Amino acid sequence: MTEEWIVCDKDIFSGKPIVKGTRISVAIILQAIASGMTIEEILKGYPSLTKEGLFAALEFAAFQMAGEEVKILENA
Repeated sequence: MTEEWIVCDKDIFSGKPIVKGTRISVAIILQAIASGMTIEEILKGYPSLTKEGLFAALEFAAFQMAGEEVKILENA
């Protein structure tokens, strides 16, 4: 599913993954969710973003992280 929604173009955001047909990066969507925005608030704030595109961005991010080694940082 993500292949039809998420693209990388070296001329847009230096090739970072974006939702196809928008200038909205996967990172922007993740930051919005991390800041506490709801799905509805994100869609309202980014009218060119569809619900399908938003969920594809989340799926893309989850897939990218699935193979990554996660290190827990200790409090200094």
